[in-house]
Amino acid sequence: MRRPFAGRAGALLAGALLMGAAAVPALAVPASASASASASAADGDKAGNKGFTIEDPRITESSGLAASRQHPGVYWTHNDSDDGPYLYAVDSATGKTVARLTLTGIGTPRDVEAISIGPGNEIWVGDIGDNLGGGWPYVWIYKLPEPKTLTDATVRATQYIVKYADGPRDAESLLVHPKTGRVYIIDKQEDGGHLYEGPATLAASGTNVFKPVAPVDLWATDAAFSPDGTHLAVRGYFGGISYEWNGGDLRRKGRLDVPLQRQGESLTYSADGTKLMYGSEGTGSTVVAEDAPDAPADSKSPSGSGGSDDAASEDDGSSTSGEAKLGAFALAAVLVAAFGVRRLRRRR
Repeated sequence: MRRPFAGRAGALLAGALLMGAAAVPALAVPASASASASASAADGDKAGNKGFTIEDPRITESSGLAASRQHPGVYWTHNDSDDGPYLYAVDSATGKTVARLTLTGIGTPRDVEAISIGPGNEIWVGDIGDNLGGGWPYVWIYKLPEPKTLTDATVRATQYIVKYADGPRDAESLLVHPKTGRVYIIDKQEDGGHLYEGPATLAASGTNVFKPVAPVDLWATDAAFSPDGTHLAVRGYFGGISYEWNGGDLRRKGRLDVPLQRQGESLTYSADGTKLMYGSEGTGSTVVAEDAPDAPADSKSPSGSGGSDDAASEDDGSSTSGEAKLGAFALAAVLVAAFGVRRLRRRR
């Protein structure tokens, strides 16, 4: 579903990005660095560690993103709503769809917001959106095996009914722990939400009750576990947070270097855990790769920020870029706050 306020915020961010870009001078790139980057580009494409543009015109509201583990360089995504029971496998090297899955064995999807891959290459899909602000008494989660061969196919999925222990709510973040297979949801609230934990094993019959286990200090639009299950990354429209997992006892590590996007809806780690991949809604949307803050130091690109609070930059012009980006964020925050005040006034 479309979100008018989020759309306005996305437009503001896009404008701020243009202003920030205009303020940043071009940086000279040493010939050796340029050659090194060119040499590693092909390897990055194959591994799925580089950004890409989704070329399929059928994908207009990419709202979830998950890196395939058995098909290197492939990312699974889906539309937000008004599409059907479809999943798309996108080759990051070309941006083209290499398979579309049609799900059977489920009802009519309402508001599909997230996708995750768990142990055994099982794909989990979160039909968990609720733009009515808690109007649905229950939501759904779907599970299906990831096909070994990428081709258009019809796949039977298992459907799970989900309720929250403290009542209905909107959510856009579904994540499955890569080691334990336990399913989690983060609800979406402007003043911060909670991490909800599902039962150890979901039941296809009856209702699965998810309970709040930890606060999340963000208006979350997606989240993802690192491939080794030790870290949790959460993104919103305007920023992100990196946590140590500690079995669900979240420990905040720092902020994420979330790119400015039209409507930032999706997040996943690359299959090798070295990058965080940020996606956005819209036709021809771009997926941006940033260094994962918990990745090994030698796996980060020379220009990658790493996204942590204590990251330092040398005086080579990158500080100017950082200041401009910070200014863009500040401008966007002020404008969005103004819209928020106006919206509250209209509600009175």
